[in-house]
Amino acid sequence: MTAVPLLFVALFVLQKLIDARTRTEAQAEEELLLSSPSAIKKMSLGYDGLLADVYWTRAVQYYGTRLGEHRQTYNLLWPLLDITTTLDPKIIPVYHFGAIFLAEPVVGANRPDLALKLVKRGVAANPTVWGLYSDLGFLYYWHFRDYKDAAAAYLAGSETPQGPAWMKIMAARMNQKLGSIDTSLMIWSQIYNSHTDPNIRKLALKTLRGLKAQKDEQTIEGLADQYRQRFGHYPASMAALREAGYVRGVPVDPDGYPYVLGPDGKASLDPHSTVIIPKVPTTPPPPPVN
Repeated sequence: MTAVPLLFVALFVLQKLIDARTRTEAQAEEELLLSSPSAIKKMSLGYDGLLADVYWTRAVQYYGTRLGEHRQTYNLLWPLLDITTTLDPKIIPVYHFGAIFLAEPVVGANRPDLALKLVKRGVAANPTVWGLYSDLGFLYYWHFRDYKDAAAAYLAGSETPQGPAWMKIMAARMNQKLGSIDTSLMIWSQIYNSHTDPNIRKLALKTLRGLKAQKDEQTIEGLADQYRQRFGHYPASMAALREAGYVRGVPVDPDGYPYVLGPDGKASLDPHSTVIIPKVPTTPPPPPVN
């Protein structure tokens, strides 16, 4: 009979730690970490699933209240996700959510190492869920440029009971070290199509738009170089490239603005465009934490 009262005490403490307006986040983080995931699991007294749902809800609320704020920190995001998946390692959306928002540098915690740790935990606890292998492959490819482990993750996912055929294609691309825009477009398209969370879909769409623009710019620059080889100089403008028959019409970005072609043959976005070219890491971050 003491289980339920103790559970409500735990929920009350959690609510106070996250919602208290009189504490700084650093103080709240310190207090939250005083209770380790294993200790909280013991305190749940068999109500693991219920308490995990509560922590998951708080993690979503914690992230949501900070999304869009300039230079926001997410110091409590990992502890909340850590506790949630310790209480109930079968809540699959937690791994998907964490993989994106722990790893992303602008709209998240910029901790791909923790994202990798979280998804590995998810794979270990749910070895037949192909989507987790997809998340793992994405992290290795996009944030670590680790083609070998990315290929292994996609291949393992393709061999699960419901693993889709495209994962074998991704494994092949990774084995060939095809870190191309087309590969990135394929991965982000899968993220957009396989997730229902509006924040994840918004991020995926934003990245897809940027990758599309990046691919367009590379195509235009290739045509400008062909123009140079033919005429001895770069085209003075996009109009000159069009007049020479290298492009039809006016190439526009996903926002509908015409691309700008500089005298050096480099293409760029119109200053008024809202499209953002994603910055892919050129060097991998530190190895994931244990």
